[in-house]
Amino acid sequence: MISKVLGSRYQLGAMIGTGGMADVYIAQDQRLSRQVAVKILRSDLAKDSTFVARFRKEAKAAAGLNHPGIVAVYDSGEEPAPYIVMELVSGHTLRELIHDGDRLPLDRALEIGAGILAALDYSHQRGIVHRDIKPANVMITDKGDVKVMDFGIARAMDDLGATLTSTWNVVGTAQYLSPEQALGEIADAPTDIYSTGCLLFELLTGRPPYTGETPVSIAYQHVSGVLTPARQLQPELPESVEVLLTVALAKKPEDRYISANAMLEDINKIRAGQNISTKIARAPLVSRRTAIISGIAIIATGIAAIVGLSLNGGSTPSLGNELPNVVGLTESEARALLPEYTITIQRAPDPRIPRDRVARQIPLATTQVTKGSAITLTISDGPGDAIVPDGLVGMSLIDARSALAAVGLVIARTEAAPSDEAQGTILTVTPEAGSKITAGSGVVLTIASGEIEVPDLIGVEAIQAKTLLIQAGFLVREFNDYDAEQEIGVVIRQAPDAGTTQTIGKPVTITINKAP
Repeated sequence: MISKVLGSRYQLGAMIGTGGMADVYIAQDQRLSRQVAVKILRSDLAKDSTFVARFRKEAKAAAGLNHPGIVAVYDSGEEPAPYIVMELVSGHTLRELIHDGDRLPLDRALEIGAGILAALDYSHQRGIVHRDIKPANVMITDKGDVKVMDFGIARAMDDLGATLTSTWNVVGTAQYLSPEQALGEIADAPTDIYSTGCLLFELLTGRPPYTGETPVSIAYQHVSGVLTPARQLQPELPESVEVLLTVALAKKPEDRYISANAMLEDINKIRAGQNISTKIARAPLVSRRTAIISGIAIIATGIAAIVGLSLNGGSTPSLGNELPNVVGLTESEARALLPEYTITIQRAPDPRIPRDRVARQIPLATTQVTKGSAITLTISDGPGDAIVPDGLVGMSLIDARSALAAVGLVIARTEAAPSDEAQGTILTVTPEAGSKITAGSGVVLTIASGEIEVPDLIGVEAIQAKTLLIQAGFLVREFNDYDAEQEIGVVIRQAPDAGTTQTIGKPVTITINKAP
């Protein structure tokens, strides 16, 4: 079970989010009497010593960022699993707003882009590159402000490399991937500019610049695909917006904006109704053709590295007798990259690789082989079946996630329900234990919300009342009022009323009697 208090300081409340990487809880910082968000990373990541060391370093670096457009990182720890303590932001992620289907007005979309770039300019000047700008990492507060989050996590995750085999399930992330990331090259400040360009393109046109069924197919397009003009999708957009997006989404980092601030300045000019003078870099025709032809062999290795399938890193290979990585490609695409080798095809289930794509190759990529040698390619028959394991009921969410991952399943969503079991305890599993379902698919977990009775606080001295609430697992909202018939400093009103039930982690409001 997750400890109720992390670091002898953070009283965990209700879970407010969950995903493939972490669970997020609302919490009370008992030392500073403020609400915070605590993100607890997956238990399998906690077992990776390289990641833990990287996480510790990057969390400290992110904690040094102090900007209104960046979700503040207050603290971090490693027990029971690596966690970070962040500013609690009331609002929604940009991903949630995009999925609602509403198109944003031009000025509002540009305003959001400007907010992201202002945050990036601040972080870049301090040597911190985000490397994972996407709608899920941008918060829009209830007041409409823009806040970028997960600087430390994004940078720490960047070095996990081949261990992140689950990236095949995250097509959305690939939609904002820079060409250099797809090639396994160094991701620096221009990467953040490109990803912001992808995000802004989607806000302005209603779709990402490149789409596809798998991360590999999307990554191919980032490297060599032709960008559909934004005004072809939305003719009412100003020409200056087309220029802005084309420069930000240039294939070569050196052809993009020289800084986040430079792109921000152009956005501000567009919002003010001014023309922009930034030039679009155009490579000679021969160069473009050469890049497309030779780039196919290069990205075969690089893309596999970024989606976590290459065991040999992401450096650009030489084109001699070094075997390209064809994992993730269709059979015809793989054969096109291996014209001078004898190909043997076999098929087998694979939970990570979509059906009819290469799941394994022997010899491995980057191996030096003689032309004409035999290459065996295993084509995926799809994920096959998995059995929902026994024993999930009664587990903590972290333990349940590990048990499901061990058999090739994930958590589709969690649903809270009243229970006298400890908060976060698994109550039911759907489908039930023993069910046969497709590997890689998800199950629904019902978890105990931890509802308990609200104590009677009327007439109780303020400090004691807050202590009682915190010890019971509630968050505290405090207001002041004056009642001449009551003692100064005691609780004169509370909500919910005493005796009602309230979910652990939810707020209880108390009004303290204070002299005018």
